[in-house]
Amino acid sequence: MDTLHQSFTVKFSYDVFFTSALFDTTNKLINDFLTGSNPSVSVKKILFVIDNGVANTHSALVSQIKDYFIRHNQTQLVQDILIIPGGETVKNDTRYLDQVLEAINIHGIDRHSFVAVIGGGAVLDMVGYAATISHRGVKHIRIPTTVLSQNDSGIGVKNGINYFSKKNFLGTFSPPVAVFNDELFLSTLSDRDWRSGIAEAIKVALIKDKDFFIWLEENATLLAQRDKVAMNYQIWKCAQLHLEHIRGTDPFESGSSRPLDFGHWSAHKLEYLTNFEVRHGEAVAMGIALDTVYSNLSGRLSTDESQRVLNLIQKLGFELTHPLLQVEQDDSPILLGLQEFREHLGGQLTITMLTAIGKGEEVHEIDAGIVKKAGEILHELNQQATHNLSSSIL
Repeated sequence: MDTLHQSFTVKFSYDVFFTSALFDTTNKLINDFLTGSNPSVSVKKILFVIDNGVANTHSALVSQIKDYFIRHNQTQLVQDILIIPGGETVKNDTRYLDQVLEAINIHGIDRHSFVAVIGGGAVLDMVGYAATISHRGVKHIRIPTTVLSQNDSGIGVKNGINYFSKKNFLGTFSPPVAVFNDELFLSTLSDRDWRSGIAEAIKVALIKDKDFFIWLEENATLLAQRDKVAMNYQIWKCAQLHLEHIRGTDPFESGSSRPLDFGHWSAHKLEYLTNFEVRHGEAVAMGIALDTVYSNLSGRLSTDESQRVLNLIQKLGFELTHPLLQVEQDDSPILLGLQEFREHLGGQLTITMLTAIGKGEEVHEIDAGIVKKAGEILHELNQQATHNLSSSIL
């Protein structure tokens, strides 16, 4: 029999814009983007979905958006702006996915129109997924409002929801058509959320850029003290490194190599085990600490470099570990995260460990005994840090 062969390439391209006061009527950035996108289409609509935490904190946001599109009326604003919960709740309960799908259907958002989502990483993930599965792909615009989403999740190509009690079990690779990082949204973050996103900067620096890691060391105090200039650079640099990686040889992760998930195998499981009381960035910081000490104990990373990583994590205000990261036996709940991570990769277990600051290597087996020892070391260091803090307060 004859064989027909098909092969084609699809180009993806999008910009990450950095701005301030995106919906000030004098700021033409988003209007210029919308009017310049597919100008041959005469009528384009835009539906906004907003994280309720953002809407509550920025009480004038909805009216600002409506005023903006009265002033810049080339794009038709759907007046019924949808407000949904933020955090992992929105990814765990499919009724919120259904709400977005229903809004897309009711308001006639077609493939020439836009769904714009404003919020943290979880809301961006869910709404991006809803847009991707509607009409086989409605254009979605991300407007991240947290450090974590502005420097990592919000500028990438992944969308998803949690299912079967597994993080991102349902999802798509579908890039946004644009990302708008507005620094003003960061000003109202809690200290905990401000700090949380810096964990992804530590991660990408450790596997990609030693000079950036040194910059983080030198500016850790400024970052912890909420210095805006330092934070803006951290977000820009972290976003740049993530974008460089994504446009590499495997942007849709068809293989089993996922270096950007350094520190994440235990972090994802810890989030679930704590019912998401531990923030993603906090869990990632602990996961980085665990894998860093593992790298040291397994003979890959020097003790001096391992200590530098732990010092930076603590200087930024993170805990080094959590009781649930302690491995008591081979069937400890946290070790189940390894099997789930393997399933998520769809093949061979592949985890990045450090050989130096700024350089990693892939490993395909994890020694439970070393994980246990690493957990014990971090537990002792965490207790020591807590004792020292209590003594200084007294």
